[in-house]
Amino acid sequence: MTAFCTKHFALPPIPSITPFLKVFTIDDFDIGRPLGKGKFGNVYLARERKTHFIVALKILSKSQILKNGVEHQIRREIEIQTHLRHPNILRMYGYFWDDTKIYLILEFAARGELYRTLQKHQYFDEKTAATYMAQLANAFIYCHSKKVIHRDIKPENLLLSLTGDIKIADFGWSVHAPSLKRKTMCGTLDYLPPEMLDNKVYDSTVDLWCLGVLCYEFLVGKPPFESDSTSETYKKIRKVDVHFPSRVSEFAQDFIMKVFLTFF
Repeated sequence: MTAFCTKHFALPPIPSITPFLKVFTIDDFDIGRPLGKGKFGNVYLARERKTHFIVALKILSKSQILKNGVEHQIRREIEIQTHLRHPNILRMYGYFWDDTKIYLILEFAARGELYRTLQKHQYFDEKTAATYMAQLANAFIYCHSKKVIHRDIKPENLLLSLTGDIKIADFGWSVHAPSLKRKTMCGTLDYLPPEMLDNKVYDSTVDLWCLGVLCYEFLVGKPPFESDSTSETYKKIRKVDVHFPSRVSEFAQDFIMKVFLTFF
């Protein structure tokens, strides 16, 4: 199958390592309940009619993609995620398109966003947080071995499988950087590492900074540098101004601070 090309939009060719051996259309799927909403489209529970295989179908509007000038970002997300194979990374099985939409066939993570689970519990116990951190660390060792930097790790971009395992999703800000050196500011404010704030060249360690922030948020219920203003958040990040509640063990505090201090 060749890439879809027009004057305005182009997608990469579908890799040969797909579990599906046919070219799909939307008529090949039964569409179920919505799973999430995004700026460029929505995600739905879906079932492939012939095999009854359950997937999450992400439906993106071409007009919204073109209007916002993110064709390159969408193409990069597809190129990267279709080639990643790890138990803690959400699988992209393939994609197809029609005149107005692009359809991404994704692994279904039955328990949904980790963010919602965190909100429900307010914070996680240290055993649960440690399990999640180990899974994420393994996933990033794999990503970085493939020269892929995610650059936008946060609870909203993490899903949970039926068995409660982490699934890293949303590779919209990810990049394949063979030199592992970048200078683009991206991601979410509370998770930005010092290098991005100061427009310095950075590498795959920016994902490790995000793991430190995430570990804190797992244990405390909010990001460590959260404040009422952007300037104050920037100041806290640069100073690594972190305060822990008494319930967080010294071991956990030491781990988080060691992650942050490796950047200085």
